[in-house]
Amino acid sequence: MKFALIGYGNVARGLLDILREKQGEHSFECAGVLRRSGARVGPPGEAEPDCHLQITAAEFLDRCGAEVLVELSSLNPQTGEPATQHIREALGRGMHAVTANKGPVAHAYCELAEMAQSRGVRFLHEAAVMDGAPVFNLFRHNLPGVQVLGFTGVLNSTTKLIIEAMERGASFEDGVEIAQKLGIAETNYEHDTQGWDSAVKTAALANVLMDARITPAAVEREGIHGFSGEGIRELATGGRTVRLVSRGMREDGRLKLSVRPEILEKSDLLASVAGTSNLILFHTDFMGTIGTVSIAPTVRQTAYGVYIDLLELTKGTSSIS
Repeated sequence: MKFALIGYGNVARGLLDILREKQGEHSFECAGVLRRSGARVGPPGEAEPDCHLQITAAEFLDRCGAEVLVELSSLNPQTGEPATQHIREALGRGMHAVTANKGPVAHAYCELAEMAQSRGVRFLHEAAVMDGAPVFNLFRHNLPGVQVLGFTGVLNSTTKLIIEAMERGASFEDGVEIAQKLGIAETNYEHDTQGWDSAVKTAALANVLMDARITPAAVEREGIHGFSGEGIRELATGGRTVRLVSRGMREDGRLKLSVRPEILEKSDLLASVAGTSNLILFHTDFMGTIGTVSIAPTVRQTAYGVYIDLLELTKGTSSIS
């Protein structure tokens, strides 16, 4: 199965590493790479791919002759572009689309899922929220008939690192620098600190699991800029901390979605995830509250989430895109 790769950052490199390690266990072949500097049609090899061909994404997809688009470009949280258009182009050509980019799922999930279904292909996105930890696949494969009534999550690592840095006596800016050095901060770190990253993930979860049909603009959003280092340290002295919490719940038939900082006892389950670890709890009809925890994930876990979706394409169809 040939795939075309748009975006060549750490996740793309991690995916290619996994495919090399699993060589002989699958039949995936990279048919080309499109990155900001240009495109290359043909396998990238193990060295940095020579991407100097100046063509559009549509031309790239036409030339590659691939069956699958793997979309791993940078996120624009306000628009979901250009990733959403890349996926439209692929689906319109009868290609499957796999992405770790949460933007298209948050901004255009229903459109893309319906487009994929009408053309008999798949739109898969397991790595869009919580890296490769089972979120969407949890319900797709393991919980048939279970309805998600709501969810509660701590889904942004950068804000946790900033708060933990301030608890140690460091500054807000020191925390940002730690996140940047680890490679987990968004290109514009304010997308993390102002709650945009969490709002996009919240919208993605609601769209896929609760048929919300919304964009991140529908999520009530508040970031962590209102907390000073002194205030954070005072809370820590009293056994409390702050987490940026994503919540979704239906109330009186209305879906309410929010992202805001919450002051929690350190014994609270939501406060138990530190650093790059993340947690999500699903509130359901038949299974009560269940959850997924990801402990200190790296780029490799995100790449694995993409690999899961490629494997899914070899297993036939599913009722959930």
